[in-house]
Amino acid sequence: MPYEVERTDEEWKSELSSDRYAVLRKAATEAPFSGSLLHVDAEGVFRCGGCGQRLFTSAQKFDSGCGWPSFDECEAGTVIEREDRSLFRRRTEILCSRCGGHLGHVFNDGPTATGLRYCVNSLAIDFDKNSD
Repeated sequence: MPYEVERTDEEWKSELSSDRYAVLRKAATEAPFSGSLLHVDAEGVFRCGGCGQRLFTSAQKFDSGCGWPSFDECEAGTVIEREDRSLFRRRTEILCSRCGGHLGHVFNDGPTATGLRYCVNSLAIDFDKNSD
């Protein structure tokens, strides 16, 4: 699928840290409870770590206890879902709609009215405090 932001694998490697590259471009997962954005509760915006697209707001974030930043919805049109059958189970992977970066997975077990839990790697996103 073509994305608005396209780079070669070598370009991504040169722009991203090795850990961030592994998550965003190779669908790796950071260890639970290790991410720098897990306990962020300030007002602001969470953006894709690859292209800067606005993905989530602090109002959408909640503590799910799962070990990764969790959100009950995303900003409209910013996340693409696709089936993931890795690890011998069926899950729904979430990707940035602008650059195709792997963000994490979405589950239908969220506690809010949406019923969703977007489980996102801290390495896949950046936080802009008080940003719109």
